[in-house]
This record gives sequence, structure tokens and C-alpha cells, in this order.
Amino acid sequence: MADVRVDAAAKYFGDFAAVEDVSTTFREGTVTVLLGPSGCGKTTLMRMIVGLETPTTGKIYIGDREVTKVPTSDRKIGMVFQYPVIYRGTTVERNIELPLIAAKIDASERKRRVESVAEVVGIADLLKLNVDRLDNAGRQRVAVAREVARQPEVLLFDEPITNVDLTSKLELKRSLKNLFKSLQQTIIYVTHDQTEAMSLADNIALMNNGRIVQMGSPREIYGQPNDVFAGWFLGSPGMNFLTGCFIVEHGQLLSPLLVAPLPVNENAVHAKVLGIRPERVRMSLQPTDSGVPAEVLTRAITIGGRILLELKVQDVTLKAVVDDNLAGAVGDQMWMSLPPSELRLFGADDRVIDAGLGGQ
Repeated sequence: MADVRVDAAAKYFGDFAAVEDVSTTFREGTVTVLLGPSGCGKTTLMRMIVGLETPTTGKIYIGDREVTKVPTSDRKIGMVFQYPVIYRGTTVERNIELPLIAAKIDASERKRRVESVAEVVGIADLLKLNVDRLDNAGRQRVAVAREVARQPEVLLFDEPITNVDLTSKLELKRSLKNLFKSLQQTIIYVTHDQTEAMSLADNIALMNNGRIVQMGSPREIYGQPNDVFAGWFLGSPGMNFLTGCFIVEHGQLLSPLLVAPLPVNENAVHAKVLGIRPERVRMSLQPTDSGVPAEVLTRAITIGGRILLELKVQDVTLKAVVDDNLAGAVGDQMWMSLPPSELRLFGADDRVIDAGLGGQ
């Protein structure tokens, strides 16, 4: 195992910056998910790490070794692609074994590795089966098993479960989670699917416009987004972003959404946007000391059978996600409160402001 370090790496295609000034470390023995929308640069960054693209500027290290211009075959990296890469017309066992034969691994060790990895990825009973009889999910398991059996220093996955049906996707995701836990290896995984990222990652590197905008644990990035993009991209629905409904004066944040002013520091005067996640909004069917009256505009069922409410407080609308027993009907008046620890203030550059609130 080894760290992977990216030092001021950029990749330009003509005047277009696919990746721009990325410096980060993917820590040894952890699963880091490169997450972001299509075109954000995540696959290009991965291709630079594996050696399929050469950085325009910057350097790539695996452990203490610079590999910026080292051929892919000499980087001790395994990679699983979006579409299964397999040897057609032969067995599952042979697919896994062939790279080990090429590496001159002795027969007993080859057998041990093949059987061990096949058990972990859930294809132990398919070893004698011809791969042509497998569906896409089965073939991808074979591709995963082959790369793991090689025992590279680093494993890379480029959206490996995108092209399988929903049921197989869930099963394959569970298998990958179990595999990653058992390997305790340096793994970099690319996806645009936030649910996939949240369930598989030790750390998420969130990308936008060729840059890593935030890196941390799934809980940290979700609960403490560093910019508006992070708050919007993660969550279904994303964070409420409220403008024109608050002022900062004399060290206090005042808003019709709050029953009382909140103390803030001098940085808060630069705030342009107030953010809070819908599931962090607290709702009550009865008046509360900390709540302000809110009218229910719409009501819909969302993930996990919870209720998504659209609310109106004076001229401000926002969303809340609550349990069914805490949700009023359309037209009802409820009482809403915003916990100070869950509020985020953002400046004109969309970056979070350290305003002295409990959540920052």
C-alpha cells in the first residue's frame, strides 16, 4: 500500500482546463471517492494518476516515488473501468489467473489468490463458468477480482457500477463495500452518484470545474459544506439557500426566520446567503418558544417515506424534511425553528464564512 500524492497538477486540452491546480493526498489504506457532476475533471484526474494522461503541469507521486512520466505498467496500479474489461471465450477462473501467470506467480499462490478474491466478490461458485454467460454485473465482478488478485499498491475504480441494472447495482455496491473493508487498501473511486459516494467512502474529494472544492469524510462534507456548490450537490433536495431575508448589525444576525437575533462575529457582515439543510429544519404542529409561524405550501413524500414540505414565512420560502407524524397538510400553519448550529453563512464568492455560529 502507498499514499497517492498530487502536487499542483493541471491538465489542459487547448485552452480548456479539465483539471486545474489540484494538490491533495489520497491516504494509504483508505477509500477516497472523487465525486462531482459530469465534466468536473474527476476522470481526467484519475487518468493522470494511472498514467493514461500526462499532466500539463504538476507532479504525481505513489509513495515516495514520482510517477508523473512513468508508464502505466510500471506504476503498480490496478484499474477497473466503467465497462467490464474481460477475456472473452474463457472461464471466470482463467480471467482472474492470466495476469498472475504473466507475472510468473507460482501455481499454488495463484490458486490461493483466485479462490480468496472470488469468495470476497461473490463469484466463488462461478469460477468454472464461461464469462460469456455472465451479465454485465457478473463480468464487472470478474474484472474487479482480476485487479485485486494482482495485489497492486493502489486500486482505481472509474464508475464501475454505472452500466448495470438497478438490482445488480445494489448487490455490486454491497460487494464492493465488503471488498474495500477486507482489503484496507489505497483505493480511489470515481462516481457522480452521491449515494454511492456516501456509502463507500472513507473520504470524499468533491470536484467542480476542474478543482477539488472540499475534501473530508462524508459526514463532514454533508454537514459542513465549504461552499454553495457542496451544499447544493449533496442532498436530495440540496441545502436551502436564502437571500434577502437577513441582516447583520451590531454583532447580531436578524431574520424573520428567527425568533431572536443570533450573536455573530465581525466576519458575518460579508454574508450574502444563509444556508440550512431541509432535514435540519425543526418543525412542530404546536406553537413553540423557539419557532416562528410557517404556512405549508406543498407536501410530498421523499426518500425513506419522509415528508418534504415547502414552507412560507412572511415572504420567504424554504424546504423542510420531517417525519410523517410531524407534517401538516397544505394550508396548515406550523411552527419552524432553525438551530444555530445547523446554519451556514456564505459570502459573495459562494465560500462559507466563519461567522461564529455553532455549526462553523
